[in-house]
Amino acid sequence: MRILGVHGVGNHRPDLTPEAASAALAEIWAAALDTGHEVFTAYYADLLHHHGHRGRQGGDIDLDSLDDFERELVAIWLEECGLPDATAAGRATAPLRQALAWLARTHGLGRPVTERFVARFFREVVTYLRTPARQEARDRVADLVARHRPRVVLAHSLGSVVTYETLWENPSLHVELLVTLGSPLALPHAVFPRLQPAPVDERGGRPPGVGRWVNLADPGDIVALPPGGVERCFEGVDREQPKTRPIHAFDFHKVVHYLAAPQLRALLAPYA
Repeated sequence: MRILGVHGVGNHRPDLTPEAASAALAEIWAAALDTGHEVFTAYYADLLHHHGHRGRQGGDIDLDSLDDFERELVAIWLEECGLPDATAAGRATAPLRQALAWLARTHGLGRPVTERFVARFFREVVTYLRTPARQEARDRVADLVARHRPRVVLAHSLGSVVTYETLWENPSLHVELLVTLGSPLALPHAVFPRLQPAPVDERGGRPPGVGRWVNLADPGDIVALPPGGVERCFEGVDREQPKTRPIHAFDFHKVVHYLAAPQLRALLAPYA
């Protein structure tokens, strides 16, 4: 069986060509799945860096480098994380740091790691939403689906947004099973209302070429917000909760825990 993976944020590999980066990620995903299936990955992280602005191509990304729109999305996300009313988020860097310090304490995370992940996550999300990288990333995913004809597509984090829009834009592409992993598709005000195509009557839907769509969201993954949001906001989505240790939301490599979840293997079994 052929499986196509679509990665999330934090996967830029500047020392590799897009083809080599795709192959390297495919090896990691295949090892994590450990099912013997043929795995390909769609790589688009280079596009996010190519189309970035104000020093986005290289160097560390931190809260100080975020623009007003990026900070606004961070504030929206923090509200979905249950930010106490007494902890200001706002657009200024200092209030955001205060709010992220609360988040780090609440979830037992390191503050510097938390800040770096949040800065990188929202920079890449905004770059995808507001630059030509959006169409170029979708074109890459569409090309690989058409070329390899995978029975299953596994889409992680921001990759679930790329995949959702790709499959809606190309209704002739057929996928028997779409599994979204740690998806922010339903994040209100930040991602959900900005999807293409736009939700109708505050509802999205399963792309027409997808036979079955299952959403996996570990309860510890605070990128996949609000809890149960994908199932509530989109028609035709099944929910399968992986009974595994909580995903460390601020380490994109933890996609391997989703890939190794027994519920995912059970989902894949009928398509082997």
